[in-house]
Amino acid sequence: MAKAQNPSIKECMTNPIHALAFGLGSGLAPFAPGTFGTLVAIPLYLVLQPLSLSVYMALLLLLILVSIYICGESAKQLKTHDHSGIVLDEICGYLVTMILVPNGWLWIVLGFLLFRLFDIWKPWPINWLDRRVQGGLGIVIDDVLAGVFAAICLQLAILLMGPRLL
Repeated sequence: MAKAQNPSIKECMTNPIHALAFGLGSGLAPFAPGTFGTLVAIPLYLVLQPLSLSVYMALLLLLILVSIYICGESAKQLKTHDHSGIVLDEICGYLVTMILVPNGWLWIVLGFLLFRLFDIWKPWPINWLDRRVQGGLGIVIDDVLAGVFAAICLQLAILLMGPRLL
């Protein structure tokens, strides 16, 4: 399959599906769109972080379910499986990484780095899911699992280093 063209900035911002899937345009970055998409997740995390765990988890689950539809629909409109500019899945993955993380920029940055590591590296079973699961679920599930791997590592770091470093 040929590499899909990016939608224009106008198309991305006037089509609500593309606007959301492309992280409000962050996925149109000329390089490392996944990294730019993950950066968009940080302010969203800062809004969600003070919420109770149950509310955070409910909103995250809702976002993941909506993202499956949005990412799948955007890919379908672009006639590709997983366009590199679709970054709503990275936003979900980062928010999974940050479950139960204490306040502090150290944890935000470490969570960002760990999520990007697992999202790029895609160790098994992430790579297996990435290759075999199609549609919106396939676009989102590998990032959610990368977020789980990153969350485990981040929780271990918090346990070993202490939650109140910064």
